[in-house]
Amino acid sequence: MQILFNFAAKFELKSNVTKMNPTHIEHIGIAVKSLDESIPFFETLLGTKCYAIEEVADQKVRTAFLKIGQTKIELLEPTSPESTIAAFIEKNNGKGGMHHIAFAVEGLENQLAEAKEAGIRLIDEKPRGGAEGLNIAFLHPKSTFGVLTELCEKK
Repeated sequence: MQILFNFAAKFELKSNVTKMNPTHIEHIGIAVKSLDESIPFFETLLGTKCYAIEEVADQKVRTAFLKIGQTKIELLEPTSPESTIAAFIEKNNGKGGMHHIAFAVEGLENQLAEAKEAGIRLIDEKPRGGAEGLNIAFLHPKSTFGVLTELCEKK
């Protein structure tokens, strides 16, 4: 997250922000039209198996996770045409693709407050529940050079 704050300083955002110090890349989110079609592809491509499939009803998605080292790949399938993932897929000519990168942090609520104070636009003002029981919040891509950025914290 220090990179984000270095960029923020270049754009004359408030500079009294402490470092987020993420512990690792929690996961990379990839929007897909179908988990049934995409899981076998990614299992073969990455040489690993899907270890969990979960529905996150309030986000209108089903997720599937694969792991490479410490980093997870999260496949996201919309369960409703109203989901943000469905809109993302539609916007990308029905093909889906790289949706977001997620960083593991500690003190998520404080991190959000500090990001907001630094002038970083938030999608989520407060953490909410995500897949695998994590608390999550998103930073708006207009403040992160076009990259939808998720911050995650174990409950």
